[in-house]
Amino acid sequence: MPVQQVHIKSPFILKTVNKVGALIEASGLPSLRLDVKEILDHAQTQTGHSLDDPVPRLGLETLVRSLNLEAKLNLFGRFAIRNLVRRSVASRLNVEGALPSLAEGSPSAIREPVFIIGMPRSGTSILHALLHLDRNHRAPLSWECLLPFPAPRAKDYESNARAETVRREFEQLFRLVPDFKKKHYMEADSPQECIGITALNFVSYQFLAMAYVPTYLEWFMSADQSQNLRWHKTFLEFLQSGGVVANRWLLKSPVHMMRLPAVFDVYPDAKVIATHRDPARVVPSTASLISSMRSLYSDQEDTKRTGREQLSTWSDYLNRFLVDRQRLDKEGQIVDVQFETFQRNQMAVVDSIYARFGWKLHPEDRERMEEFLREQPHGKHGVHEYSLEEFDIEQKEIKTYFGDYLDFLENATDANHSLVRGPGSGE
Repeated sequence: MPVQQVHIKSPFILKTVNKVGALIEASGLPSLRLDVKEILDHAQTQTGHSLDDPVPRLGLETLVRSLNLEAKLNLFGRFAIRNLVRRSVASRLNVEGALPSLAEGSPSAIREPVFIIGMPRSGTSILHALLHLDRNHRAPLSWECLLPFPAPRAKDYESNARAETVRREFEQLFRLVPDFKKKHYMEADSPQECIGITALNFVSYQFLAMAYVPTYLEWFMSADQSQNLRWHKTFLEFLQSGGVVANRWLLKSPVHMMRLPAVFDVYPDAKVIATHRDPARVVPSTASLISSMRSLYSDQEDTKRTGREQLSTWSDYLNRFLVDRQRLDKEGQIVDVQFETFQRNQMAVVDSIYARFGWKLHPEDRERMEEFLREQPHGKHGVHEYSLEEFDIEQKEIKTYFGDYLDFLENATDANHSLVRGPGSGE
């Protein structure tokens, strides 16, 4: 079957570099393969620490094997992902090296963290950015997850060299993938998804978004997610040890849908906001975003293969979510939000969430949220267009794969498509 490639506009220099890499591969000369020992040795030289924890080490080994054998990375992809993996190992080792002194400092306990979950492309990123503007919330920022060491301090939190480094890297990404901004909101100082934290544990969806790595995906699906979130909690404790704290951590990742038991195992008092949208809209939108990312690192990205993968992956995640949710009986800590309702009136949904959880929104914070919405109108960076047909998916397959979830949406949504089931809803 021929590969259905995604076409993006790339700078001439990038195309040239990748053509050189293809010639090297075709000539039979040794290709630039990722090597676990080289990555670990490089990180140890940088930090003075070694990676002794078996979980991230196994994750790293599985990822590297999958990247080398399955991802078909172009020359740019090999360099870029190798550098990312090197950085992630070094960041992990630096954080671990700081943990003994962290224990002596007795950081504040993490109480009632807020987790925004829901399928990708269902409004989670904008909701995360909005709630982050509340002075009571503290979200991990993009630059903090990429360059976390040393722990951020209040005196240079707003402006520092690490944040500027990440800002330049993001600008380069937007130049290489011109349509990325219209598909996903991302800035160096914007709230980061939890995949940026779990990437330092090498049990993360982040790598799945960058490359086709089915062996790593299979391993990830069966990994110990409670252990993964225990690292997640350790990382949050490290971040707040520098003195930048708030009343509640504000966290976000669609992947939390598949590990709801782990969320409540590690954070038993967590508050969960679950966003919902028709899978027929979510699956192609997610596949489109991931295809754009993967096409940067591989010249053989197959959009149809990615579409089938996303169809299966998110069906699995949502089925887990429904079963786990019923078994956990944590409805008093969960609020559901319809995407269409949120898109129609974001601040009304924010008010509903605050009322359900008994939070207070200060007037100054409300003003900042409203200003953010004015500055980030829908379609500001262009319209993200996609369809099921583009990924060779039929509407009837959505009903087959997501039947239980579609039943859940039909039963949970009221006549006005408003906020559905949550604390205080009377259900």
